[in-house]
Amino acid sequence: MAEHEPTLNLAEFCRACGQPAEWVIALVEEGVLDPQGDRPIHWRFATVNLRRALRASRIQQDLDLNVPGVAVVLDLLDEIERLQRRLEYRYSVSL
Repeated sequence: MAEHEPTLNLAEFCRACGQPAEWVIALVEEGVLDPQGDRPIHWRFATVNLRRALRASRIQQDLDLNVPGVAVVLDLLDEIERLQRRLEYRYSVSL
C-alpha cells in the first residue's frame, strides 16, 4: 500500500461496498482481499481492495455464487488479464 494512499477501516469499507462485515471477512479469509493489519479491528483497506470487493459483489450477485466460488472466478479473471497483458506485450515486441 502506498504511504499516502487513502485507506478505509472495516466499517468504512463495508459501507463503501454495501456488504456486511462477515462478507468482507470471508473475502479476506479466501485471499480475495488483502488488508493491512493483523485483526479485523486493525484492518486498513486500500482503494484496490475496494475495486476488488465491488467486483466480487457483482460476480456474486450475477452468478449467484458463494464466497469460495467468487474467489475462484476472480482468480480465473486475474489469470486471463495476466495472459492478455503477456500476449499484448509479445505482439508489441514483434512489430
